[in-house]
Amino acid sequence: RSAGRNGFISFISGVSMLGIALGVAALIIVLSVMNGFQKEVRDRMLAVVSHIELTTPSGDAFADVDAVLNKVRQHSEVVAAAPFVAQQALLARGEDMRGALVRGIEPEMEAKVSDFTLQLPPTVRSSLQAGSFNVVLGGELALALGVQVGDRITLISPGGQVTPAGVLPRLKQLTVSGIFDSGHYEYDATLALVHVEDAQRIFRVEAPSGIRLKIQHINDARAVAYELSALLGGDVIVRDWTRQNRTWFAAVQVEKRMMFIILTLIVAVAAFNLVTTLVMTVTDKRADIAILRTLGASPGGVMKIFMTQGIIIGLTGVFFGVIFGILGAMYIDVIVSFVERVTGARILDPSIYVITQLPSELRPMDVMLTALFSFAMSVVATLYPSWRASRVQPAEALRYE
Repeated sequence: RSAGRNGFISFISGVSMLGIALGVAALIIVLSVMNGFQKEVRDRMLAVVSHIELTTPSGDAFADVDAVLNKVRQHSEVVAAAPFVAQQALLARGEDMRGALVRGIEPEMEAKVSDFTLQLPPTVRSSLQAGSFNVVLGGELALALGVQVGDRITLISPGGQVTPAGVLPRLKQLTVSGIFDSGHYEYDATLALVHVEDAQRIFRVEAPSGIRLKIQHINDARAVAYELSALLGGDVIVRDWTRQNRTWFAAVQVEKRMMFIILTLIVAVAAFNLVTTLVMTVTDKRADIAILRTLGASPGGVMKIFMTQGIIIGLTGVFFGVIFGILGAMYIDVIVSFVERVTGARILDPSIYVITQLPSELRPMDVMLTALFSFAMSVVATLYPSWRASRVQPAEALRYE
């Protein structure tokens, strides 16, 4: 707050505070946006995939699917269960042919374990009746095949049938009764839904080959999977959603960790500015330090003075950085909309991304860790200048005064 000849040092102190505040705010906002993206993609993914999936080691049908269903439903975390049949196959229409994962489901039971099935119109769900051989295709898959509702496609099963003319593939005509959009390209481009009994007939299996489970707390999926594995024994393979998408979630965690390290460099630069501020202050106050020393001030007392100044600058910067970061993370969609209006550019192109608004999820732990790390960096930055101030010799400092 000093003026006059010390005004420049005050200006540098303000810049140091602003640098720390901007670094902390940027770190909080970016981490919140990454959390939001992760949550958005995870929710869209979990709308299609199951929380926990049960299959047999060989991939064949369950010997007694009802017994397995009764066992898993006794677990307190299990909300719903639905049997299914899943096989890879080829879908063809004219000269267009695409590989697909054909999943046989029981529509009413499936709606209890997957959100995107529940979002299908009732008429589409009711069209998947046993014996109807109707199919519901993902939007991208339907676009690749060039089909619409009411068109007929040919399913080519990988398991052939032996005839006098040799081994021929099994073909089945299906009618497209609906098209879904899950918001996740991988599933929209490869997934086809039929009734579970129709799938059993097409692929010649006597019973469902898997069971999809929905649990109360998705973050406890791994622990619940371990418990179910111990309950069902080695005849059933239990996989939770974190294992089914392990590579993707590992990549997101690495990206978030690296982004945190990169953005802390902003705080580090601001901390170096703090070092510069204190060094300039010590140089400017050499005579005053010498007078204090001659009046009896100890080196430790002088060091505390400059450490206090640095800590106040750092604490103030961290405080305002946390405030700006929280506000920025909470109103990031408003900020992005304003920037888009001013610049005329779209940050999230709807034709490329499945989301049109920048998501954000503010986590208290991220804010706390960012604030503590930034404050610790500020405290470390004060050590060397304060130590140099405590080493000022009164006689040398006052020689030319």
